[in-house]
Amino acid sequence: MEIFNSVAALKSFVSEAHADGKTIGFVPTMGALHRGHISLIERAVAECDLCVASVFVNPTQFNDSRDLACYPRTPEADAAMLSAAGCHAVFMPTVEEVYPEPDTRTFDLGSVAEVMEGKHRPGHFNGVAQVVSKLFEMVEPHKAYFGEKDFQQIAVIRSMVRLLSLPVEIVACPIIREEDGLALSSRNARLSKEERSIAPAISRILKQSRELRPAHTPEMVIQWVTRELSALPHLRVEYFEIVDGHTLQSICNWEDTDYAVGCITVFCGEVRLIDNIKYED
Repeated sequence: MEIFNSVAALKSFVSEAHADGKTIGFVPTMGALHRGHISLIERAVAECDLCVASVFVNPTQFNDSRDLACYPRTPEADAAMLSAAGCHAVFMPTVEEVYPEPDTRTFDLGSVAEVMEGKHRPGHFNGVAQVVSKLFEMVEPHKAYFGEKDFQQIAVIRSMVRLLSLPVEIVACPIIREEDGLALSSRNARLSKEERSIAPAISRILKQSRELRPAHTPEMVIQWVTRELSALPHLRVEYFEIVDGHTLQSICNWEDTDYAVGCITVFCGEVRLIDNIKYED
């Protein structure tokens, strides 16, 4: 596996691949890799001639400097996992390499970026668009792979791709969970032993809430989930919304959409965890 630290070296590598007519699958990550990331790598390896990953903790998408400072960084372990999974190249740059000068671009990402995470983390999705657009320009992938745990982020990136008319297919991949249901996340490493034992309640209660759908409105389900989680120690619900999975706008009735998705963010101690669930007929 090739490891690149400079944009110039990465561009030289992918230019040669494009010249040879090879298809490139790209998996952008912020490192501290786990089985969820590796599932994306494996799918890219299976579907494309070359798999390229990036490991870069992007400062422009953090609106909390403490969160940025605490974000786990494990570059050596990440490289070993990527190599074992069949990744062909990884880009591991410094902040200065990605941002030789400040990125002042602002993106009109539409309503999908204004709700939920967009409302609670001002500037977050603009930072995501900044770094992902830069990475897409560097790698020029045919396909880019993202996990559905970050459900809203996928919608935002698709909006950015349309806005910039980028020739890349965004591939959404299923959430990978621990055996107890907790969605895999790099942030899970920051949970204490007690918090880790409680965190699976998020997915468990979301799953149970599906059973309420036939006799309850979306608002009643929201209230039930929020009440059940708030009753548990260490857990604080920041938001839980049931939305149209296409537009990400809140729904009042199940009949408002054929694709209802519940999106939640919960603080477990000081660690911010996100998850989602699809409400299917």
